[in-house]
Amino acid sequence: MLPEAYAAVRAARANRLQSSLNLALGSALASIGLSIPTIAAIAIFFNLPLSLGISSLNITLMYLTFFIGALTLAIGRTTPLQGVVHLIIFFEYLFLSLVP
Repeated sequence: MLPEAYAAVRAARANRLQSSLNLALGSALASIGLSIPTIAAIAIFFNLPLSLGISSLNITLMYLTFFIGALTLAIGRTTPLQGVVHLIIFFEYLFLSLVP
C-alpha cells in the first residue's frame, strides 16, 4: 500500500485530484479486499469469534468524513484548508481510538 500512497500524495501535491483519489481508493480497496477474507479464514480455522463492526462514534466520524469529502470534491479544486480539515478529522479519529 505504501507505493500507491506515495504516488497519491505526489498527485495531490501536483493538484491532480482525480489521479490522487483513484490511487488512494484503489489501494485501500485492494488492502480491504485481501485482509477481510484472510481474517475471516483465520477466525474460521481457529474457531475464533469474528467482529467487523464499528462503534457509533466511529460511524459519526465516518459520516463527517464523507460529508467533508463531498464538499471537497464538489468544488473541483483542493485548497490547503480542506486538506487541514481532513487531517484534523483523521487525528481526531486516532485520538478517540487510542483514548476511549
